[in-house]
Amino acid sequence: MPSTPDLGRVTMSLLPDADDGNSTLEIAALYSLLAFVAVLPVSIAASQVLLTITLGCWIALLVTQRERPTAPPFFGALLGYATLTMVSVLFSLDRGISIVDSKEVLLFLVVPVVFRLARGPRAQTVASLIVTIGAATAVFGVVQYGILEYDNLGQRPSGSMGHYMTYSGLLTLVIALAGARALFDRRERIWSLLVMPALLAALAVTLTRGYMIGAVAAIGVLCILRDFRLVVVAPMVAALFVVVAPPQITARLYSSFDMADPTVRDRFAMGRSGIRIIGDHPLTGVGPDMVKEVYPDYRDPGAVQDENPHLHNVPLQIAAERGLPALGAWLVFLAMVVRDLYRRLRSEANPALAAAGLAAVVGMLTGGLFEYNFGDSEFLMLFLVLMTLPAAAAYHSTVDPSVGSHPRKST
Repeated sequence: MPSTPDLGRVTMSLLPDADDGNSTLEIAALYSLLAFVAVLPVSIAASQVLLTITLGCWIALLVTQRERPTAPPFFGALLGYATLTMVSVLFSLDRGISIVDSKEVLLFLVVPVVFRLARGPRAQTVASLIVTIGAATAVFGVVQYGILEYDNLGQRPSGSMGHYMTYSGLLTLVIALAGARALFDRRERIWSLLVMPALLAALAVTLTRGYMIGAVAAIGVLCILRDFRLVVVAPMVAALFVVVAPPQITARLYSSFDMADPTVRDRFAMGRSGIRIIGDHPLTGVGPDMVKEVYPDYRDPGAVQDENPHLHNVPLQIAAERGLPALGAWLVFLAMVVRDLYRRLRSEANPALAAAGLAAVVGMLTGGLFEYNFGDSEFLMLFLVLMTLPAAAAYHSTVDPSVGSHPRKST
């Protein structure tokens, strides 16, 4: 019977010998990164503490080894988006609220940190850890549904997360990674196939329609990328799911197309409200976290809820909060990510991580039509990790004797 990956043994084989201060610091940095990734689907507080520690180790490595910060090309567009976010803070209807909310741009540092610390074979170790921890949280979610009676819209499985939306979003990203490894990586295929039923079942019992559709879209893209003929399997799998799934899950899916459903009507009403907000504040938006403050003034007559914290749609929320230029920068970021991932998918010997990144983008965009997932810290951090791992895995460096292990070039 296949067993879980021996992450401890694999990690030890990737560590440098601790014969000097730099090697010891490298070991500490790698372990802090692995701990950060491990707790991402478990605790937002612990993940942010560990991210802070990892950032400290990363900075210390840059200083002691006289390195320059490096990152994949798409990080430049992400910095542009961060800059335009801060511009929107300056013109916010309430700068105090917006400056606190805009601290999320600091999470973008996940990209250069992962790019530096998860290079080469370490990227695969990080990916194995994500799948394994994700599978454990999926089992917990199924237990919540089947034993603890988290089985209705008022109380849905959320794993150890504070909200079922965050939990289902994280599951979608893990499904993208596990699916890619099952289709593109023979060494990781068996374990990925073993955990996939738990991941899919956990996502289904959250009753989160947007991410269920997002996961299907992500898996569909993986099938197209692997072999277009695999697409014919999708309708059969969908039909099987409808037959065996509990009635409440299939009814929840059918409600996505029911215009009498109050949540569906409210989504459309929020969209109309968002368009009016953008029309009044096209360049800098109303400011980060200010949509909920102005929403009552723009509330559509067809809206169900009197108030909403956000517009439940990523492009609309970004444009309403930060302006159309910020939305443009975000779209450029995604375009650069997709271009980089597709190039790596076609040119590298092990394309699994690149395929996982592309599937994660599709899952994020599909789910992002119904939820503001790019503003969810836990989701955003894991998403950025998955976007960066392919570039980190492909990184090559040469040693300059004058500065020890200073990296000289990357692919």
